[in-house]
Parts: sequence; structure tokens; C-alpha cells
Amino acid sequence: MNGDAGSAQAHQFQAEVAELLNLMVHSVYSETDVFLRELISNASDACDKVRYEAIARPELLAGDDRLAIRLIPDEKARTLTIADNGVGMDRQELIDNLGTLARSGTKAFLKGLKDAKEGLGLIGQFGVGFYAAFMVADRIEVVSHRAGTAETWVWTSTGGAGFEVAPASAEQAAAVPRGTRIALHLKEDAGRYLQPYELERIVRAYSDHILFPIELVDDKGEARQVNAASALWQKPKSEVSKEDYTQAYRSIAMAFDEPALTLHYRVEGRQSYAVLLFVPSAPPFDLADPARKGRVKLYVRRVFITDDAELLPAYLRFVRGVVDSEDLPLNLSREMLQNNPQVKQIRSGVTTRVLGELESLAGRDADTFAKVWEAFGPVVKEGLYEDNERRAQLLALARFSTTAGDTLRSLKDYVADLKPNQTEIYYLVGESIERLRSNPKLEAARARGVEVLLLTDPIDAFWTMMPQEFEGKPLKSLSQGDIDFGLIPLLDEAGAKDEQKPSADEDEAILKAVKEALGDQVAEVRASPRLTESAACLVASAQGRDRELERLLARQNRGSGARPILELNMKHPLVRLLATAQSSGCGDEVTDIAALLLDQAHILDGEIPADPAAFARRLNDLAVRGLRAGR
Repeated sequence: MNGDAGSAQAHQFQAEVAELLNLMVHSVYSETDVFLRELISNASDACDKVRYEAIARPELLAGDDRLAIRLIPDEKARTLTIADNGVGMDRQELIDNLGTLARSGTKAFLKGLKDAKEGLGLIGQFGVGFYAAFMVADRIEVVSHRAGTAETWVWTSTGGAGFEVAPASAEQAAAVPRGTRIALHLKEDAGRYLQPYELERIVRAYSDHILFPIELVDDKGEARQVNAASALWQKPKSEVSKEDYTQAYRSIAMAFDEPALTLHYRVEGRQSYAVLLFVPSAPPFDLADPARKGRVKLYVRRVFITDDAELLPAYLRFVRGVVDSEDLPLNLSREMLQNNPQVKQIRSGVTTRVLGELESLAGRDADTFAKVWEAFGPVVKEGLYEDNERRAQLLALARFSTTAGDTLRSLKDYVADLKPNQTEIYYLVGESIERLRSNPKLEAARARGVEVLLLTDPIDAFWTMMPQEFEGKPLKSLSQGDIDFGLIPLLDEAGAKDEQKPSADEDEAILKAVKEALGDQVAEVRASPRLTESAACLVASAQGRDRELERLLARQNRGSGARPILELNMKHPLVRLLATAQSSGCGDEVTDIAALLLDQAHILDGEIPADPAAFARRLNDLAVRGLRAGR
């Protein structure tokens, strides 16, 4: 039943929405045109949804099956109305959709909007387009009628702390038999959005490729279409310009950046489908969404079905665009999407094509590919853990920071520069490049000029736990298992020959004494093949988890509790001091030095000693002894 506005109920905006609206109302942006693109995109989505729902329920379109979007400027009332006859919203949907920020409602987004020099880009990037209307309007009225229901509702707000929702009047309900009608009461400085030529310019710039007619209504009530309303992906590539692609990308992805890579092709044969995909140049707002869902839209014969068909694997979720099939049934259910063999073939074919195009980009435009990898590399590397079938292809595509310099390197580059007798690809996983570059586990590799991959993304600790190889060369962690650099020549062989090597018996006695002193704190104490300058380091066993992975899981209370292996540089003065302490019968000194070596190794791995106070005491005692001995 439709009542009057007197029964309006007030609601408070979600806290993030209130803060966002305050920014919108009190900030001045240079490209306020974007509000219209956002509202038109929302209207297009509503038309897509009702057309899809009508497949199962044809009565939803009964008597009104021509879907369209209308722009109605009214200079006298100073209002701009954006109307559609799409799916519409009921009372609860108005409250939920226009009162909260949903996925994008984060403090990080709001901080970015405050700090950004071009805040408009963030508005579209973070999917909060409806609220952009408050940049040009001081009051917004939304009248909406959900398809298949009997009620019409009115949402109103002045951009303050809240909004009201009330039943529509009889007049309002008659004007919106289905769909949504958004009336913007424009601010004094927004009068240009009442001019037909200005509205037409904005539509052609931002929304020309919306599939539904966008009609501009003049002061006589006559409507004319102002957009092309054609499926760009169905056109031959020869008929599409770079500008067309850019505007289509911005419309489909609701983004402001330029696409770094565009894929436009058609597949014919057992299956027929058209593909228009874009690789962004800037990360989409939902890239870190825990759901890890893609946003490629699935159409069937130009009818929108869903943007949740997972047409690409999760590690390519940053790709945006459209796949339009000629063969799939229109009434696809979620279960059918997951199990339909045709959909699986499309997934496989599109994934292969995307990876192939990324490989081609890396070959022909290294600079652009480097920017793509910087933005999306950590996501693509998820495939090294999840996609066994394409692991070799993904490894070839990957770029890594290494000890060879500051530029990213491919494994092909790495293998081309292998040292004589080097049979493995070495890597080290950690939290930051700076910490890894100073890690003592690199010392023996550095002494031989061996390049080491420096892996700092959280996913690196996971994909490296699986056996990996490239061109027959296995990947080997410098913090796990045994390392043998014996056959790789030192850069300074002369200096190595001059060093005096300790006796094997003396080394064995030191290792035994340290293990006895540390007990169960370590699984083993052994001489290190990794160290040339530092005294000690911690590594994992070949059968256990890499040290960085163990640390990551321990933070989530999922660690195995495996004890590390302590490796000692048997030529280091502090380690040699243990032999002196042993021969002098100073058991307490041996215990203190052994504990210091263990704590030092933990610190070099970025960890805190188990007993910081005891570590400080031992360090002070050792310093005092050294100073007294030197007097």
C-alpha cells in the first residue's frame, strides 16, 4: 500500500558514509562530471538485473519490456532526474544500498580520499558512485518500485547525518510503476548540468557504450537517444578506436585509469563467444577482498547474467571486462555455472589467452609489463600455489627482486647468468628487501657472486613450500635444509687459501658444547655453509617448513612448533672463543656465549629473543669482560 510522506522514518547513515558525505559536500573537485556516469552505470545494472530476472518471471516486464535510462533536466525546478525502468528497490534495499558503503566502507578508503590529490579517481575506484551526486546536489530524492512488488518507496537525504524512507504518494507511485527515479536538487554552482548539450557531452564521454538507450528529455517532453547503446565487444577490432576501448574500460570497470592491456577477440567453433577484457594500470579497490572474486561480466547473447561467474581464476581477479556467449542457456543457475562443461571450457580458454597476452606484453613492452607486475604481481603469484597446470607458465611470467641489482629479473634472466657448477636457483623469503639484503644467510652466496631471489610478498612463503623448478633447475631456499656451494668458485680464491682452518675435532667439540648448553631450544647445532662473516644463523630442516612460513603461521596460532637448526660460522672469533672457554673449564661462559649466539640469530631473523633481559645481561657481561681484558 502507498501512503503519504508523513509516515517517513528517519535512519542514520553508517559512520563511514557520514564521513564520506562530509567530504563530498565540503570538498571541491575538478571533475564533478563523474556523478552522472556513476548514476547511469547504476541504472544500467538495474536494467540488466530485471532483464535477467524476467527470464524466469516474464511477468516482471509485462507491458514495459523496452528498458531505457532517461535524463530529465528541469531548469525551473533546478532538478536533474535520472530515471530507469529496471529492477528497482524495496524499502529494505533502499536502506541497505543507500545507507552503507558495503565492501568499500573502510577507513583506508576514506583516508585515501582525504589524502589524494585527485579524489575523484578514488570515488569511482572504490565503487561509491551514488554518493558522488552530493558534489552537485544539496538534496536527493530517490523514488523506487521493486519489480514484482506492489509498493513504491521514497528515500530522501540532504547529505547530513541521515536519511528518511517513506511510502510514496499516489502521484509518485504513478510516475514510477517499476524501477528507480533519482531527482537531484542541484546546488547553485551546478547549473550547467541542466543544459542539454552538457549532459549529452558527458554521456558520450563516459557512458556511450552502455547497452541500454540513454535518452535526453527536452522541455517539451520529447526524448532522443544520446548514446550508441551497442555492445563494443561484438564489433570488429578494426572498427574500434583506442579512445573507444578506454571509455568502455572505464564504464565496465568503473575506473579512471587507462587500461594497461586490452584483449578483444572472438572464438568460433564448438563454442562461440566474444571477449573484451582489460588489465588495469592501477589496482582495483576490491583487489584485497578476502573473497578473492573476479569481476568479469558474463553475458549470453548480450543479456547480462552475472559478474560472479568466476570466468578467470582468483589470481587474475584484477582483470575486468566482458565475456558474451552465443551458446549458453539464459537460465543459468549458480550450480550450473560451477559445473557446466561449456563454462569450464570458456574459463580455460580465456585464462590461457590472458596469460599468453601478458607474456607477449612482457616481450614487446617491458616497461608497461613492469608496471603491471608491480601492481598485480603478488596476486598473480597466488597461481604458483594454486594452479599446478600453469605453474611453469606463471614462473616464466614472474619477476623478482634479486641480489643482482635494483631491477626486477625473470627466471630466464637468472638461469642465463648461472655461475659455473651452479645447479640450483636460490631464494630467500622475508618481510622486506632491506632486511633480506642484510641477511647473513646470503654471505656464502655473495662471496661466490651467486644471485639470490629476494621474496617479500606473504604469498611467497606458501608457493615456495611446494617443489618448484625452472628449466630443470630446482628452486632452493637459503634458510631451509642443506646448502652446498663447494663446487662454485669463490670470487677471491686467494684470500680463501690464506685462511687458517680450525681442526675438525675442535669444531666437533664446540658444536657439541653449544647443543648441550641450548638443549631443546634448537633441534641441531652444525657448522654453516652459508656464513662467511656473521657468527650464527637459524635455518629449518629440509623436511620442515621454511622459517618465514613458520613465522607467518605462528602469528595465526597455526605454527608447528618445530625447533630451528642453529648454524655456526666456525671461523668467527666469538665461536672460536667457545674453544678457549671450554679448555679453561669455564662452563658458565660457554652457556652464556651459546645463548648469545642463539639470541643473535633470532634478532637477525627479525625476531625477539625469548628472554630479552637475559640477552641484555649476557651482552653486557661479555662487553665488560672484553674491556677488562683489553686494559
